Amino acid sequence: MAEKINVRGVYFDNVTMDEAAAMLIERARAGVQTSLFTPNSEIVQMCIDNPEMYDIIGKGDVIIPDGIGVVKAAKILKTPLKERVAGFDTGKRIIAASKDEGLKIFFLGGKPGIAEQAAEKMQEEYPGSIFVGTNDGYFKKEGAESDAVIAKVNESGADVLFVCLGAPTQEKWINENRDKMPGVKLFLALGGSLDGYSGNVKRAPQFFIKHNLEWFYRLACQPSRIGRMMKLPKFYFGTWIYKMKNKK
Repeated sequence: MAEKINVRGVYFDNVTMDEAAAMLIERARAGVQTSLFTPNSEIVQMCIDNPEMYDIIGKGDVIIPDGIGVVKAAKILKTPLKERVAGFDTGKRIIAASKDEGLKIFFLGGKPGIAEQAAEKMQEEYPGSIFVGTNDGYFKKEGAESDAVIAKVNESGADVLFVCLGAPTQEKWINENRDKMPGVKLFLALGGSLDGYSGNVKRAPQFFIKHNLEWFYRLACQPSRIGRMMKLPKFYFGTWIYKMKNKK
């Protein structure tokens, strides 16, 4: 396993995108059941504001920094991370590898129809990728409805389960139910990735991604996100204050 870096109480794997994908594929080959969690600065701030969240997020077997804010915070704290590792792109790496690795994929999440569209688009983009099932995210996360989804996943024979229910719902659901799906090797908690894979939400142009401005592009496209985005400056400036208070 990779070195862990503590960023405001969340322990991130210090890996590049290539290293993260290789680590997940290797664990799948070995049959080691693994959960991937992808906190950004908004989710780390959620943990800071609600400390019970640390236990939920901290149960991820592999935790990658899905947000430039986390990488900047690690630098401020003098414990740098190698790079931002976007969950969206990591998921695509697994899809691309599914043909050669024989990994069967199940998409879970999104509005009705989104998971199916995402699977169709990904099969077009990655010929030979193996999709064995889909289910929308509109089900009660405990009780009979959740049990029915778990049974559907098990019956599909899936090796990789994309759980795209939004944080912290997806992480809670994985933590509570992974033991009920022994055949699943990888649980990938990837938020709104299915909306992007399906083409219903456009990814930021390469310029914005390259210059770490994807957050700005998303805000410009969805001004209603301003409330959520306010957590970013709170996290950034809070990290400076945290550093000053904890100087030795």
